[in-house]
Amino acid sequence: MLISELKNKKIGVLCGGMSTEKEISLKSGKAVLNSLKQMGFKAVAIKVDKNAAQHIKQSKIDIAFPVLHGVYGEDGAVQGMLEIMGIPYVGCGIFASAASMDKDITKKLLKTAKLNTPDWFSLKQFQEIPQIKKYPVVVKPANGGSTIGITVAKTYAAFLKAAKNAFKYDKKIIVEEFVKGKEITVAVCGGQVLPIIEIVPKGGFYDYKAKYQKGCASHIIPARISKKSEQTAKKYAAKVYELFDCRAICRVDMIVDMTEKVWILENNTMPGMTETSLVPDAAKAAGLSFNDLVLRLLEHL
Repeated sequence: MLISELKNKKIGVLCGGMSTEKEISLKSGKAVLNSLKQMGFKAVAIKVDKNAAQHIKQSKIDIAFPVLHGVYGEDGAVQGMLEIMGIPYVGCGIFASAASMDKDITKKLLKTAKLNTPDWFSLKQFQEIPQIKKYPVVVKPANGGSTIGITVAKTYAAFLKAAKNAFKYDKKIIVEEFVKGKEITVAVCGGQVLPIIEIVPKGGFYDYKAKYQKGCASHIIPARISKKSEQTAKKYAAKVYELFDCRAICRVDMIVDMTEKVWILENNTMPGMTETSLVPDAAKAAGLSFNDLVLRLLEHL
């Protein structure tokens, strides 16, 4: 649909949600809503809760712009509801959203496609724990984001504590080999691979605070990695976009280890759109303003 045609449509920015990332979604949603209004679109905010379908129906929108993070928003649930309601929406579809949200499924697909990802195993509550041969390991909920519930465990005792914490957020967790190196992220917008960002958290770990509090992490563009690693990371991001059948946007988080080998950690189908978020920074480095970024997403309905 042409942008000129969209100016006559009512766009609902879906934000909030019922996950642990609600507050971030509200910030992202506010930024997108303000951008749409600045550009002359008829846009309204719709706060998503258990009565989301009712709110959406009452708002009489023509197009949905979901800016939801975590479960019940980024996992295909809202996308499925919008499909049933016959409302076109911005961003990835049901499969890409659901497969990317479950980190265990994500890694299985990456392995099948012969893309590098750290070794791991998944674990459900009361399931027998496989032997862990090497520490440290990264313990995290299989479904979730914003580094909530994630711990780097250096001993068996620390692992048990980390697993207990991760199970607070999901019924399934993954235990992943820890790869030491530079954290990078590569966004793909409408099929275009954006500049790579190197993430340097001040506290040494890219946790919730580092992600969303100003001054707690540096975004370095261009990333301080070799040309070969840069090419590999961009190739991986493009392949992930295609493999997961993404639409409009995705952001692939990776690690470049001490030997310059690139490892894929996860795929984000609804990245943050706050003032400290990564995708807007990558877009800026590519010459795209925040408004340009929002328009680019709208173009891929």
